[in-house]
Amino acid sequence: MRLLVTLDLFSAATDSARGAAATFAAIAAERSWPAGGPELYAAWDARNKAAQRTARPPTTFAEVSEAALAAAYDDLGLPVGHAAQDRARVHAAVGAWPLWPDLAAGVTALRATPAVDAVGILSNVDDDLARAARAAALVDDAWLLTSQRLAAYKPDPAIYRAAREAAATAGLRLVHVAASARDVRGALEADIAAVRLARPGHAVDPDGPPPPHEVADARDLPSAVLAAAQD
Repeated sequence: MRLLVTLDLFSAATDSARGAAATFAAIAAERSWPAGGPELYAAWDARNKAAQRTARPPTTFAEVSEAALAAAYDDLGLPVGHAAQDRARVHAAVGAWPLWPDLAAGVTALRATPAVDAVGILSNVDDDLARAARAAALVDDAWLLTSQRLAAYKPDPAIYRAAREAAATAGLRLVHVAASARDVRGALEADIAAVRLARPGHAVDPDGPPPPHEVADARDLPSAVLAAAQD
């Protein structure tokens, strides 16, 4: 058995809430806005995820994110005209967003697992954003599987199935490591072997299938991944 293990970029691998909130905090401080960084991030993130449910390439992640930020600003009573430049500023800062503390050791442990041929990313972003993130340096560049590349957005089953087909073409079995509720549910409902990596701020969807494999530390992924691959 030869495995490809993919990680979700902005929940399983990256502490995106902390990273993006810092940029939004700087934006808010410069303009003396009443909303703080965490509030701006939460408003944007919720609308971003909602928009991705109906978005389809060739609409880019940048376009979806910009529209979501405009909607968030409008709902918060902030100037919508800033959305384009602020989205670009937030995305430009992705390279500074912190990885979860256990991520590097977890990827190292996966790479040391004989059955694991490759470690990649499966994410709703554009290619350039995936490569800018810190996690890109830890995984195989050939397996940066993005919405831009796979022509679908999570939680559409099409993105998971496209990733599985890409792995199968290389003679590999896909196991996806997810943290967010929609990603865990999406992978399981697409019949993809999956492991839930519990992260602060993320919970299991109570209406979705329960994850059969779950760890709280990325360093414990090898055994869970092997178990999921046997399902």
